[in-house]
Amino acid sequence: MATKLDKPIKRELDIEGATYTVTISPEGVQLVPKGKRKGLSVSWTSFVNGDAALAAELRASLEALPQR
Repeated sequence: MATKLDKPIKRELDIEGATYTVTISPEGVQLVPKGKRKGLSVSWTSFVNGDAALAAELRASLEALPQR
């Protein structure tokens, strides 16, 4: 049986030599560089509706465009 997510859980994560803090909360997921206040945040509603996947695909397509 799964435990209900009723308060934030914070964990440290190392990605390519940089340290990040991941917070999983009832509102969603947040990824912030360690020592900073702002980072990436995605709500659970965005995951369920597919908005998170759409945003990731849009970002990837924009990065694939030739630089001007």
